[in-house]
Amino acid sequence: MSDVLSNHTQQDPALRLAQMQNPESEVVHFAKETPLELDSGDSLAPFSIAYQTYGTLNAQKSNAVLVCHALTGDQHVANTHPVTGKAGWWDTMVGPGRPVDTDRYFVICSNVLGGCMGSTGPSSLNPETGRAYGLDFPIITIRDMVRAQARLLDHLEIPDLFCVMGGSMGGMQVLEWAASYRDRVFAAIPIATAARHSSQNIAFHEVGRQAVMADPDWRGGGYLEHDTSPRKGLAVARMAAHITYLSDEALHRKFGRNLQDRERVTFGFDADFQVESYLRHQGYTFVERFDANSYIYMTRSMDYFDLAADHGGKLANAFQGTETRFCVVSFTSDWLFPTEDNREIVQALNAVAANVSFVEIESDKGHDAFLLDEPELFETISGFLSAAARRRGLRRPDEAKEAGM
Repeated sequence: MSDVLSNHTQQDPALRLAQMQNPESEVVHFAKETPLELDSGDSLAPFSIAYQTYGTLNAQKSNAVLVCHALTGDQHVANTHPVTGKAGWWDTMVGPGRPVDTDRYFVICSNVLGGCMGSTGPSSLNPETGRAYGLDFPIITIRDMVRAQARLLDHLEIPDLFCVMGGSMGGMQVLEWAASYRDRVFAAIPIATAARHSSQNIAFHEVGRQAVMADPDWRGGGYLEHDTSPRKGLAVARMAAHITYLSDEALHRKFGRNLQDRERVTFGFDADFQVESYLRHQGYTFVERFDANSYIYMTRSMDYFDLAADHGGKLANAFQGTETRFCVVSFTSDWLFPTEDNREIVQALNAVAANVSFVEIESDKGHDAFLLDEPELFETISGFLSAAARRRGLRRPDEAKEAGM
């Protein structure tokens, strides 16, 4: 791993910090006088939330869709990423003529609290010290992320959401929105997620955190002060996590036991196999765009998520009295958040007579299927949103024009 990283251009930590603080998107700064109260008992002030928007908010402010990103995502859901130069992480889903049609809906995506693309996180400057927070940053939960998003909507003067949607950690935020702000959510689409993190998922996250912390350049979380970065540890964490995002079938179909640019094994520890080279590439490209402390904080927020525990030990209590319309989606080959986790959400919604539909999509692409080209997923989302839009009286621009509106 060290050879791979040493052969790759290492970004200056100061430049990386500058990119975090200038995310090339809108940023709302909340003053010290309006602190955000956190689940840990701490409060955070001042704080900032970076976000992107797509499409146009209608006059009634009734067409807003909040897209919640997963663990390693950010606000750049449907535009070129300012750091990587690549397309947005969900540009197959969001955009003109896409399932989340920005000719019809006003899409908002914010970088979560604790992130590293402009929202306040451990790499942000602590106003009390003038240095990066590091491990002085308070622990953030999924509910804290959602509270911050609600503050963003208040700032934008958007009273409620037509829909909130997201996959994985984004799906956890969707569930928290539906539980904590049910009067502000007309429709909700949690994808490939769970109402609580399993012990296996916590275990995988702990492996990743320990990989970061074992890197001598982590410096007890204070690496920015030392003008360094725990690149190797974060790359290993990414490699381990990326395996969980795929399925055995997907790995075998893509790589098998094929060798990487050679005809025979080297009888050493170079990347003999294509799958090894692929994982190393995933590792070293990830460290160019993500902060190590944000990674350990955000994995912790997922570990702490337990919606049933927050509502008297019964998941159905979280949705009691809800009028939100739900579409829950899972994938057959997702072993990180398997279908049974998603069915548990559906059963809790059924227990309170909620309006819920459930789709299990046949796919061999694993957990990452929600980010990939899955026609059945696109059809499901498009159909659900169209039906919900009709129910709410939302019209497409061409329909409104024909109706003389």
